[in-house]
Amino acid sequence: MAGYSPRSATSYLYIGNLTLAVTEDELRLAFGVFGQVVSVSVMSDAYIGSQQPRAYAYVEMALKSQGEAAVHGLDGKMLGNRSVSVVEALPISHNKDEACHHSKYRRR
Repeated sequence: MAGYSPRSATSYLYIGNLTLAVTEDELRLAFGVFGQVVSVSVMSDAYIGSQQPRAYAYVEMALKSQGEAAVHGLDGKMLGNRSVSVVEALPISHNKDEACHHSKYRRR
């Protein structure tokens, strides 16, 4: 495809070990230092009806290079009162073996 560069594709990140009180705005602020944040999804137990936050989230960065910078800049760093894990999230394939996953992306 003309003009397409894998380095310019968006980047999806998995953020683990978050405090349960973390907000989308806090994540946008932390990740915004590394580039344009396209979306933030703080995971909750919506599927069981409790709406309780879980200790992980997904962040989409506008460029792959921005996602890589965020991984290098935030993985193992303190966010709130916890050392967070930041890794590239990989798309889940649409095969039957992985149909049990509720998220569009998985931790690498």
